[in-house]
Amino acid sequence: MAFEVNLERNLRSLYDELADGSYAPGRSKCFVITRPKPREVWAAEFRDRIVHHLLYRKIGPRFERSFIADSCACIKGRGTLYAARRLEAKVRSVTQNWSRPAFYLKCDLANFFVSIDKSILLDLLLAKVSEPFWRSLTTLVLMHDPRSDFVYLGDRSMMNLVPPHKRLMEQPAHLGLPIGNLSSQFFANVYLNELDQFVKHRINARHYIRYVDDFVILHESPQWLNAALSSIDDFLLRRLHARLNPSKTILQTAARGIDFVGQVVRPWARHTRPRSLNVAAQRLAQMPAPDVFDAANSYLGLTRQATASHTDRARLANVILSRGHAVDFGLTKAYRKAERRPL
Repeated sequence: MAFEVNLERNLRSLYDELADGSYAPGRSKCFVITRPKPREVWAAEFRDRIVHHLLYRKIGPRFERSFIADSCACIKGRGTLYAARRLEAKVRSVTQNWSRPAFYLKCDLANFFVSIDKSILLDLLLAKVSEPFWRSLTTLVLMHDPRSDFVYLGDRSMMNLVPPHKRLMEQPAHLGLPIGNLSSQFFANVYLNELDQFVKHRINARHYIRYVDDFVILHESPQWLNAALSSIDDFLLRRLHARLNPSKTILQTAARGIDFVGQVVRPWARHTRPRSLNVAAQRLAQMPAPDVFDAANSYLGLTRQATASHTDRARLANVILSRGHAVDFGLTKAYRKAERRPL
């Protein structure tokens, strides 16, 4: 709102700074969120976010054209629902509609955003950015260290909830992207496109999907998946200076259900992750009354994305009803309960 008070003047000033090379990123805001787990978040100044969008709109398409169809997150049309549906289709394919056994390997990268090597990432970006202005701006946005000038919002003791190895504050200058900026999400996809290409074209994994740093590979043979895991581990360390989180590496039969992007893919159905449902029901029961209506419709919409959601929506509907709101017969939408007016 402050920027838009003098929108034309502010945009012209930003344009002039970009044109004459005097633009420099401003002061970031740092704060800690606690749901779903403690995490350090960085928010760039509003004018810097305009620059992030400008850069992404210019160079983003040339990178995204080379991304595989199974790369999700921060790509138009490829959100969590896209990822869940695509994984379900892959499971049906490898199991021939659940008629044959198959296994899945699920992994994620350890401390992903704060461990990204910016020197490697810069080489990947500049390989496809030839124009001097855009090369300079790409380098400036990527290599800017928000820790050099920031303001901390909230209680500083909250930072103690975030483990040191997950804080950007604790990393060397050449490592880490700030969680919270569009540029960081886009850069992360460019970084892990190297992994995507390796898995698809070197390991020849037919059934693979990735959402940010979580990925799943499906195969009929657990031995093949074990060999793939060893190759991926070696590739990540050698090419990206990254490593897998061993505590979150899972290899088991697909029939037990695959927990991915907030849904669990089981034979013939997708369910909302039980933990997410429990949190939703608890929050609806405890949040202030004025917030219930909007949150109720949000949670009903979220659970409705799963193909097997009627029981889950019924559970939420009971909580919504107990908070004084109405729910339609199909359990898809909440309505404000009409207030009684005195006669």
